Amino acid sequence: MSGEDLSDEFDDFDGEVEFLKPPKDLRKKVRVMSPREAAKFDPVKAAEAALQKLSGNFDGWMGNEAEALFAAWQQIEAKGLSRQTLDPLYQAAHNIKGQSGTLGYPLVGQVAGNLCHLIETVTQPEALPEVLLQQHVVAIRAMVSEKAKDDSNLTGVTLLRKLTDVTSDFLARHGDPDR
Repeated sequence: MSGEDLSDEFDDFDGEVEFLKPPKDLRKKVRVMSPREAAKFDPVKAAEAALQKLSGNFDGWMGNEAEALFAAWQQIEAKGLSRQTLDPLYQAAHNIKGQSGTLGYPLVGQVAGNLCHLIETVTQPEALPEVLLQQHVVAIRAMVSEKAKDDSNLTGVTLLRKLTDVTSDFLARHGDPDR
């Protein structure tokens, strides 16, 4: 896009530009490495070390996410299934899906992803099967409680497969646009 195209789009632009200086110079907050330190620095190794340091908290954080999902489900049980009650359930499941890999719970992330897919595909809350939603929530909560983190946990794998099969069957019968 040429300068003329921009001036046509922004008729009130008078051509003057003002540069704003941030109130803080972030360079003062960072220690500059010497060339010798920089040559030895491995950012991937540093990130892995930082994650290792935090990993003691991962089970607790995932437990908190599972409890947030369960609390959202309790609101559905108390108030009924509607867009207002479904959105927090979806958000909690989406958070679990996104954080599960980092927190060491990829199997739980797959169940949460399956729940998200169900909610995204069936756009009308009243058309969603409450029992299937509840089964996902209970499975996630149980898997986190039992630390069913990956494919080495056969019970978790079985839960995931069954939930995926039932969800796929429901979506096939009720119009999954991906099929």
